[in-house]
Amino acid sequence: MAELLVLQARGLGALLTAVPALRALRRAEPSHRIVLAAPQRLKPIVDLISSVDALLPTSSPDVLRWDAPAPALAVNLHGPGPESIAALTRTGANRVLTYRHPASPEVDGPRWQPDVHYTERWCHLLEYDGIVADRRNLGLVPPVATTSHRDCVVVHVGAGAPARRWPAERFAAVVRHLLVQGRDVVLTGDEFERDIALGVAARAGLAKDRVLAGTQNLIELAATVAEASLVVSGDTGIAHLATAFGTRTVLLFGPTPPRCAGPPPHLLGRHAVLWAGRHGDPLADTPDPGLLAIEVPEVVDAVDQQLTRRTWPGTASAPRRPAGCRRVG
Repeated sequence: MAELLVLQARGLGALLTAVPALRALRRAEPSHRIVLAAPQRLKPIVDLISSVDALLPTSSPDVLRWDAPAPALAVNLHGPGPESIAALTRTGANRVLTYRHPASPEVDGPRWQPDVHYTERWCHLLEYDGIVADRRNLGLVPPVATTSHRDCVVVHVGAGAPARRWPAERFAAVVRHLLVQGRDVVLTGDEFERDIALGVAARAGLAKDRVLAGTQNLIELAATVAEASLVVSGDTGIAHLATAFGTRTVLLFGPTPPRCAGPPPHLLGRHAVLWAGRHGDPLADTPDPGLLAIEVPEVVDAVDQQLTRRTWPGTASAPRRPAGCRRVG
């Protein structure tokens, strides 16, 4: 059986933006064995995609190890850098499909476009090779929850970089507002963010047992997001999970514009996206100034409207634009 290798060795959000491309590859090459080179921790979500035959644990392009016969096709859904192109070339693949880079002039491909949505970017790459991709094919079937948190409000306090992490005291103020309304709130995050979540809970008066950060594996977290009535988070993988499960959100964007990393345009009706309209460094070690421009009243207003809305934009009036921020959707 011919093998098709796909490189996407980034995080949860990056994987989820690549779902339409992975499904397009499955439809285009039904007889190929599709191997995804991605971090091992993402396997529970990879299994939900149902377009991948095997996961090759890979934390970054430079550690990609391919010991099987040369793949018929190697697809770069990782990025435009020379490292990812070199890693796929080393596999001896008959053909490499990638965005081109001047460091690898022998490998042809489309020109990288930095200011487009990630999902659009990977679909465009496949279409360059004649593979039809449906950008709307983002949905996942929710996993079965071992412990149900149905209809809770998930407040995700973490992010992959400090630049995208809204201050803990502001999250606490939003949680206090939700508790006054009688909402069931849970705080999520990874094990490194548990102390942040516990601090938010203490400030807000939320019971410690509602702090799920650091206690759930990825599939349990996914089930919690799928069952939630609303997810409040920054620009992080949990936001993409909510999009995949059709869960409503209030999303806070800072250095990266939502047109690149937010919910796709056809799904904006379910998502309240707040952005101050400023670009910044997504890898900075302090919260982005644009993210800090989003104040608590603006988030509370968006949360209230999402929780009380009965219909989606197009059949009901759009929520008020928060002062100082651009609202998308």
